[in-house]
Amino acid sequence: MSASRAGLVLDLQLRRRGVTQIVLTGIATSIGVESTARAAHEHGYHVTLATDAMTDRREDTHLNSVENVFPRLGETGTTAEIRMLLSKITS
Repeated sequence: MSASRAGLVLDLQLRRRGVTQIVLTGIATSIGVESTARAAHEHGYHVTLATDAMTDRREDTHLNSVENVFPRLGETGTTAEIRMLLSKITS
């Protein structure tokens, strides 16, 4: 299955479940996480990025994504900050 087809299948599954918000973490901040964030944003999801739960091979590319790209695609915060905000929603 191609990456674009897999993305379409995932998008359909998320929409069927009523998902509107995603929280992203991962390895290769400037590649995997950034491309997933861009795709989610383009599909209309609210994107939250846990910046302390991702890494990259190079610190400069990680920081570029975190400081310059991610603020244009969604909200950023630490895992603790995101958990605190989510606990307020669910309580």
